[in-house]
Amino acid sequence: MNKTLTSIALAASLIAAPAVAADKLLLKTPIAFSTALPGLGSPIPRVAEQLELMSGGTLKMKIYEPGKLVPPFEILDAVSSGKINSGYTTAGYWAGKIPAAPLFSAVPFGPEAGEYMAWLYYGNGRALYQEMYDQAGFNIHVIPCAIIAPETSGWFAKEINTPEDLDGLKMRFFGLGGKVMQKLGVATSLLPGGEIFPAMEKGAIDATEFSMPAIDARLGFHKLVKFNYFPGWHQQATVFELLVNKDVWNETNETHQAIIENTCKASMADSFAEGEAIQHDVLIDNVENNGVTIKQWSPEMLEIFRATWMEVAEEEAANDAYFAKVLNDMNEFRDGYTVWKENAFLPRK
Repeated sequence: MNKTLTSIALAASLIAAPAVAADKLLLKTPIAFSTALPGLGSPIPRVAEQLELMSGGTLKMKIYEPGKLVPPFEILDAVSSGKINSGYTTAGYWAGKIPAAPLFSAVPFGPEAGEYMAWLYYGNGRALYQEMYDQAGFNIHVIPCAIIAPETSGWFAKEINTPEDLDGLKMRFFGLGGKVMQKLGVATSLLPGGEIFPAMEKGAIDATEFSMPAIDARLGFHKLVKFNYFPGWHQQATVFELLVNKDVWNETNETHQAIIENTCKASMADSFAEGEAIQHDVLIDNVENNGVTIKQWSPEMLEIFRATWMEVAEEEAANDAYFAKVLNDMNEFRDGYTVWKENAFLPRK
């Protein structure tokens, strides 16, 4: 009798289980970065693979390379309006629409990846991230879905030894770091990755920053300019987001929501590990085979960048209440984290 009941219960569960997760969802996902770029675009195909695998095929993601469905800088509006139901990008691209957005992407002299994730997941970061889109009127559910380690500080045709060497340069620069460079006399522009090399080749820009060495190598900056500066004070870590139309998200069953959330959380660890693993070979190749000179910013230049960033931060906070709210929360978290960091980690040489 017990065996019979067990068999009936098992059969019933097998019949009922598909009904729970039977709702099918296809996320049509334009992306802001080519999947050929490791760390930037490469995490999202792995996310798509895992979504389908863990859902038993009821949850799928179709990825559209940059510009194939929606231009990179239009992804937010397209997802919010329901033109598409999801997109993969970075919040720093929305600075013109939402002043606080870059704080959820990369912060000059800001948190490294571990600290950033700590604030997002165990501080107020995630709640503030969602609140930012809500209060700005965007119909979005946001999920952090990748993070990378420090970027290079830029590629230049000549050595930069003083602030005067920056004055008058035309440079592609991202986010809040771009505002720092503007104060130092640089004419900045924010170009998508695929447009940077042609712009530099034609002389529309003199210099550029974009990402980590392995990514910059794919774009060929070393063919045009030979001085590569470190550390990337403007982006010690960069967060990437999966945006889902909020109506679609609210209609999605809890199983699929959990799969998406946890796949993106796993992608945060995976993308960071990938980025850390592949940089050194490129640095060596650049020096030994591509004629690149790796340069370190002097302490004096780093202090100028830092002091200028503090000016920018103060101005941005004065101009936008939500920017001030997020920055204050992040700084409060970082003040506490510093006690741990200074005591627990080995000092750098």
